[in-house]
Amino acid sequence: MAPKEDPFTARHRDPNDNAVDSVKERLNPIPYRNGKGSTVLGPRNIERERQNPDMLRPPSTDHGTLPNMKWSFADSHTRIEEGGWARQTTVRELPTSIELAGVNMRLDEGAIRELHWHKEAEWAYVLEGKVRVTALDTEGGNFIGEVEKGDLWYFPAGHPHSLQGMSPGGCEFLLIFDDGNFSEDSTFLLSDFMAHIPKSVLAKNFRVAPEIFATIPTKEKYIFAGSLPGSMEEETPDKPGVKPSRHRFTHKMLAQEPVKTSAGEVRITDTSNFPLSTTVSAAHVTIAPGGIREMHWHPNADEWSFFIRGRARVTVFASSNMARTFDYSAGDVGIVPKSLGHYVENLSTTEEVEMLEIFKAPKFEDFSLEQWLAATPKRNVAEHLFMNNPKAGAKFTEELRAVKEVVKPKL
Repeated sequence: MAPKEDPFTARHRDPNDNAVDSVKERLNPIPYRNGKGSTVLGPRNIERERQNPDMLRPPSTDHGTLPNMKWSFADSHTRIEEGGWARQTTVRELPTSIELAGVNMRLDEGAIRELHWHKEAEWAYVLEGKVRVTALDTEGGNFIGEVEKGDLWYFPAGHPHSLQGMSPGGCEFLLIFDDGNFSEDSTFLLSDFMAHIPKSVLAKNFRVAPEIFATIPTKEKYIFAGSLPGSMEEETPDKPGVKPSRHRFTHKMLAQEPVKTSAGEVRITDTSNFPLSTTVSAAHVTIAPGGIREMHWHPNADEWSFFIRGRARVTVFASSNMARTFDYSAGDVGIVPKSLGHYVENLSTTEEVEMLEIFKAPKFEDFSLEQWLAATPKRNVAEHLFMNNPKAGAKFTEELRAVKEVVKPKL
């Protein structure tokens, strides 16, 4: 069997702009495309270029000056605390992340993200482990719950809550906030609040002597090592007036029955099945080797993507003769502004892509390019695209399917 030709050479020709998995093939990308371009003589970061071959050698269909729509949590500053850490992707790291901000957080077993609240709503996806969550609703209802890998929680803006790592080995999760300007360093923390109130006022408020507060923290705790709690039943306060919340703050996303296609699965969570989550909706998508998340766009919100597994390429079409292609790996964040056309192609022939599509919207909405064309008169479609080749037009329109297939297989 003859070895594959290196696609990053002056002699290589590919008028179809096929994807290249330069990570798996250990290829060194060179800015050659169909005979044009040249080598790189200056300093290089080869590993970075392997992860981003469509930056160094973009498809011939890319054009214009679209802004950057990719960021990796590996490039974010990590805040290290007792028993955990946090790193964020906001509009400061990724200027196109206007509608949503993300935080990747880790808690060891027993570690607590202290009691706090935000001006923004918080949506979360558990990546690994188990988390104990607590919250209070506006009616005075108490909520205690536990979530595991693939589960969600949602706290509306201003609702006080806490998080604690429960499983051996701890937990890790992705937090999403419904404002790109969010900062994890600007949350309202219990310890910080108490430290900035005179002890005489604390004494009046809680009906105890001021001396009780002599040893409270003088600054925020944020993440700290705590003791493992008992069962949720044992931990529920038995104070008069404490009542269970009538709201469901958590949801088992991966337990949903998926929409299965020939090349993957999709699970959608929005207000139709998680009513409390009024500002954030999401889709969990897996794409089989070589498959694609079909060409589509979202009419109601920007897409904030998080890649959990695999490697993918995405072309973003912005109208006005502008398009740009990005490559994504696990831990990367992608942005696609509202109404901009795009696809997600799995670069690997052996591994799945697993990703989250997240939106600042109560409902998940998208338009499929193929479904639209299939629902349009054949003559209209053929004359738009194949005026000079009626035979090709007839073949194309005959193959169009009106039933949406969110993830499509490779040819």
